[in-house]
This record gives sequence, C-alpha cells and structure tokens, in this order.
Amino acid sequence: MFLGAGVRPRWNRYGQCTFDGKISIFPFINRVAAQRDSKTRPRGLIDIKPTESVTQEVYRNMLIQQLIPAILRKWPSEGLSLIFIQQDNARVHITNDDSIWQQQNRQGGLTFILTQQPPNSPDCNILDLGFFRSIQSLMHKKMPKNKTELITAVEDAFGELHPKTLTNVWISLQHHLNEILKVKRCNDYIQPHFGKKVQEDNDRLRIQVRTPIQLVREVVAFLNANREQQPTQAHTENEDVAQTS
Repeated sequence: MFLGAGVRPRWNRYGQCTFDGKISIFPFINRVAAQRDSKTRPRGLIDIKPTESVTQEVYRNMLIQQLIPAILRKWPSEGLSLIFIQQDNARVHITNDDSIWQQQNRQGGLTFILTQQPPNSPDCNILDLGFFRSIQSLMHKKMPKNKTELITAVEDAFGELHPKTLTNVWISLQHHLNEILKVKRCNDYIQPHFGKKVQEDNDRLRIQVRTPIQLVREVVAFLNANREQQPTQAHTENEDVAQTS
C-alpha cells in the first residue's frame, strides 16, 4: 500500500514547468533485520515487510513524519500558506480535529488542514481519477520481481511521470466537478470527454476551467432551498420519535 500526494503543477508564461506538483509517494512498510539465514539473504540483513495493518496511528505517523516534511521540502516559495490535504473516507484516516494532528499541523509557516472528499466519489480525487493509472502503466514496464524492486519501480514511475500528465488530470477534475454541479451533487452523470490533446495541439487548452455563472446560480438556489427544508424535516423526525416512544 502506498500514500501518494500530488498538487496542481505550475507553469510560467513560456510553457516551462516551475513546480511539477509531485510531492512524493510513500510505501507502508517496516524495515526489520532478518532473524535467520536463507538462500536470498544472510541473518541480520535489513528486510522489507509490508505493514500488516494500517491503523490510525500508522496513518497519522505517515502524515506527520513523511508527508508534511516532503511538502515543506518541495512547496514553492510563492505558494499559498494554507494547504488542504484531501483524503478519501477510509476508516483509518484521521480528521482535522485529531488532537495529535492539531499539535503538528503548523510548520514552516504553513498550515495543513485535513479534509475528506465526498463519499463514494473517486472522480473528486486526482489520484483515482487518473494519476495512479498513469503511474501503474509505467511501473508495469519495469517487471519487478520482489518487494524491493516493486517499491523502487513505483517510486521511479512516480518520478518519471511528466508534469503535463498531472496537469491534464487536474483539468479533468475541474470538468468532472462541473458535471457534478449540473446533476446537483449526485454521481449520476456522464463522464466528460473534451479532447485535451486536440485542444492542446490547437493551443486552446485551458488549465483553469470556467464554471458558467448560470450553473453557479442554480446550485446556490438548490442548496438554499435544501437548507430551508432541513429544520422542518428534523422537527418532523423528532416528533415521530417522540410519538412512537
């Protein structure tokens, strides 16, 4: 299992990449000394073993000891000081209210805030949306034969992936979010296909995807209408409970 972290790459006016957006990718492993001799390694040689159980403590330590230092090393000097770390909704993930996390989430002039993606919405996550698939295709070309080679292959594939690929995934994310707005927050939408390669060849590819102002107004009206109904629904539910008890 790996923890991957990526940010939208930055490009200057000349098309040069000033920040590749690839923070790092971290394996969940333990390094232990071999207890006995074998054909493949002598006793005492450091061996790599996958972490058998990724608990909240293991995950929290990964964030604090691995992810935050990696961000501090790579974060551009002109970048924002408030950084949101989006997670999926795995049970071992901690929340931003975690007491130990709150003691460590301000370092180097940066503030780190944990946030969760919408439930059952992998299209809202750049890693699931396309980044991991791109890494996987590169990794399989290396044909790893053991755990050490597998980890090296994944890390090398992460490093070799062109920043343009990550940029394209971020562009896709913005188009997906627009489609989610159109169907009013559910997953029942058609995945958009907008021909990034053709647009790029014609110098018409937008890194920042616009959301139509009319769509924004429709969604705001929808949210306001639902917000007004919630107190009434809650009151009715409470009445029902009281009556049945």
